Amino acid sequence: MDGFKSHKKGIDQVIYDDIGYGYNMQKSVHIAGILLATIFGFSFMFSKIALDFVSPIGLIAYRFLIAFLAFEILRLFKVIKIRFKKEQIKHLILVALFQPVLYFLLETFGLQRTTSGEAGMMIALIPIFVTLLSAVFLKEKPRLIQFFFIILSVTGVLFIQLMKTNDGLQFEALGFLLLLGAVLAAAFFNIASRNASKSLKPYELTYFMMLFGAFTFNFMYLIKLGSENRMIDYIYNLYHIELVIPIIYLGIVASIGGFFLVNYALSKAPAHITSIYANLSTIVAVIAGATLLNEQLYYYHFIGSLMIVTGVYGTVSFSKYRNHRFAKQKSVLK
Repeated sequence: MDGFKSHKKGIDQVIYDDIGYGYNMQKSVHIAGILLATIFGFSFMFSKIALDFVSPIGLIAYRFLIAFLAFEILRLFKVIKIRFKKEQIKHLILVALFQPVLYFLLETFGLQRTTSGEAGMMIALIPIFVTLLSAVFLKEKPRLIQFFFIILSVTGVLFIQLMKTNDGLQFEALGFLLLLGAVLAAAFFNIASRNASKSLKPYELTYFMMLFGAFTFNFMYLIKLGSENRMIDYIYNLYHIELVIPIIYLGIVASIGGFFLVNYALSKAPAHITSIYANLSTIVAVIAGATLLNEQLYYYHFIGSLMIVTGVYGTVSFSKYRNHRFAKQKSVLK
């Protein structure tokens, strides 16, 4: 009888901690969300620096290669233990296929056919798609007031990007479709990671993402270099310290650290809550550009940033979400 009460209490605690937003869980998700936004915000600056020395596909290849090697060192020295079960492979492949493979490929080729401002506006739509898809596939429906704040935050990002676009919007059809594909890939990644977290730890998901990304992107980059008779550039590029430093940041800090925090947050809170934190990266990118790259700040940066912060705060503050089904599934697996 005591055992039954203890088990029941355990389930109730899981429901409260994972879904009811107990103080400790909520605090950890807030910290993870702010950290991942900060990390990804600085990644824009490092990417901009690195792209002066290597092609976009080359940068992605190096980024995930260094991320996987760093993760593999941790595994070899038994800092982390990676052990996948046969039935988990389909979940791992689904997560890694959406992010990083499809997202980075579609975003990269989409950027080549659109401006950075147009791309930024499309990518800003990810939280809205996550909210809609999580309601359909995960049955995680936000309150109406939360949806209002999600829209407000997304509008803040759109406002900043729109004001930065001096020549107006001139979306090319193919570029638009590629970026829309990137948005959908990112949204489905949130769904897949949230679902996979029922049986996999955040660092296990992140490890497989780095492995899958390293193999896929380096295979593509080597084929590209081989077709151009520039295979030596695979090594020669790394002689530029201006490239190596951004690669280390993007690989270890952004890829390992950033995606681990994303997977961790998705294992603790609904997808529409965790995805909204990504909008804060726009503010971090603006601050980083102004302080480190001497980029000019304008009034629309402040207005848009206020909208973003208000939207994120409102989305999280009005969270009264309950999803007992998801919590009970996690508790049974535990």
